[in-house]
Amino acid sequence: MAEVVSFKKDGASETIGALVTADLADGILRLTLNNPPANVLSIALMETLSAELDRAGADRQVRVVIIAAAGKLFSAGHDLKEMTAHRDDADRGRAFFERTMRLCAALMLKITHLPKPVIAEIDGLATAAGCQLVASCDLAICTDTSAFCTPGVNIGLFCSTPMVAVSRAAHRKQAMEMLLTGETIDASTAKDFGLVNRIVPKQYLTQVVNKYASVIAGKSPLTLKIGKEAFYRQIDMPLEEAYDYAASVMVENMLARDAEEGIGAFLEKRHPEWKGE
Repeated sequence: MAEVVSFKKDGASETIGALVTADLADGILRLTLNNPPANVLSIALMETLSAELDRAGADRQVRVVIIAAAGKLFSAGHDLKEMTAHRDDADRGRAFFERTMRLCAALMLKITHLPKPVIAEIDGLATAAGCQLVASCDLAICTDTSAFCTPGVNIGLFCSTPMVAVSRAAHRKQAMEMLLTGETIDASTAKDFGLVNRIVPKQYLTQVVNKYASVIAGKSPLTLKIGKEAFYRQIDMPLEEAYDYAASVMVENMLARDAEEGIGAFLEKRHPEWKGE
């Protein structure tokens, strides 16, 4: 198990297990992958990132999470050297492969189920499970030199788990194009495919991401929690079922104190004071 240390607050940063750095300021938690040169999603890194997401979910001071990466690559995906080292195990690596894939799936689901918005900040290449990480975040903003791919098919290993997130973020045929060809797409194509929201010059990336995060952090945390959960629950429902579910959610949301405060503030032309309840 990777060493995990709580992130510091009030703008101070801290290294966690030497694999993730964390910084919390103004309700925005920035988690930076720090596993050079390729920021591979090793067992240790995934465990560390997962633990920090758990901590962020429980901390009322955290309103928004940003996942960024140090170095020239966002993430090259799973650690193939780590995985290949288990080929000589008695089970030819089955147990380790199972552990890796299950841990990765749990990490991606944790992002989806986190009661706070998660923004991916990408500067560089995001491949395989690294691309999966981007696709799993609620929003994704990248530099104009970033690139994305699901190259598993090129080495005889179809990107089946990245496929789950990519096929839900990108349009179906474009996701299949990425998965079947294994070719790299540039930032502009990734935006066309639906993998990223915005493309910005490298020098403005952090500034733009922080602006998005700041705008979102200013909303009611309860409303964000309700809205994010409802979005992912209804997305695969039949239309009639989705409307029925969303109507129930909206009724409950209307009864929340933050909705009462927000509507009152709007009518009284003042800024709302959110309580998260």
